[in-house]
Amino acid sequence: VQLQASGGGLVQAGGSLRLSCVASGIIFSINSMGWYRQAPGKERELVAAYTESGNTNYADSVKGRFTISRDNAKNTMNLQMSSLKPEDTAVYYCNADISYKRGSRYQREYDVWGQGTLVTVSS
Repeated sequence: VQLQASGGGLVQAGGSLRLSCVASGIIFSINSMGWYRQAPGKERELVAAYTESGNTNYADSVKGRFTISRDNAKNTMNLQMSSLKPEDTAVYYCNADISYKRGSRYQREYDVWGQGTLVTVSS
């Protein structure tokens, strides 16, 4: 099972970007999933996520500007980012807790990471 993130790029402050993350494999369910980011010299931090119960969590710094969404049928998750600021510059990673089928067995991978996509916001 893999996650593939896309949609990063260079944008001016105040602009918008939409990130996408697709899960591949024989997926039974995506139990929780979210977006994290890591800026240069800083630790990775949660940006937005769906919990296992279906609730959403947002970092205070992105509330009102970013919106997370998901399409369960397509095993995809998006992050619509608006009113971007230079401090949003980071590599964005998608992460998920996935139950999937391998051969005849159902397995659960609690911490699957995508490869990261770079978002650069210029001032």
